[in-house]
Amino acid sequence: MSSEEEKLFVGAHNFNTDEQALEDHHSSFRPISEVVIVKDWETQRSRGLGYIIITNPEHASDAMRATNRESLDGRQIRVNHVGKSALENKRGFLWSLWAWSQLL
Repeated sequence: MSSEEEKLFVGAHNFNTDEQALEDHHSSFRPISEVVIVKDWETQRSRGLGYIIITNPEHASDAMRATNRESLDGRQIRVNHVGKSALENKRGFLWSLWAWSQLL
C-alpha cells in the first residue's frame, strides 16, 4: 500500500457478502486498488469484516462518511479508517471490541 492510498475497515457485513459486492457498494469512490473479506482459516467462511483500499485519500474519507452505517446485503455496515487510535475514535474502538466479541 503506497502513502497515497487509504485503507478502510468494513465491519458487521453479512457473512454472504463477497469482495465483488463490497467493491460494488463503494464503486462511486474509485479507484479501488484492493478489496479483502476476512475469512475463517479453517472453514473459509466470511468473518463479517473486511478491508477496502481506495487509491485517493480524499475519496476514502468521502467513502467512509457516505457508507458508514448504510445497509449492505441486509446488514448495517461500519466503515472506518484503519489505524485510528482509541483516543482518536473512542466510539469506533468500542464498536470494534463489541464486533470482535460477537465473532468469538
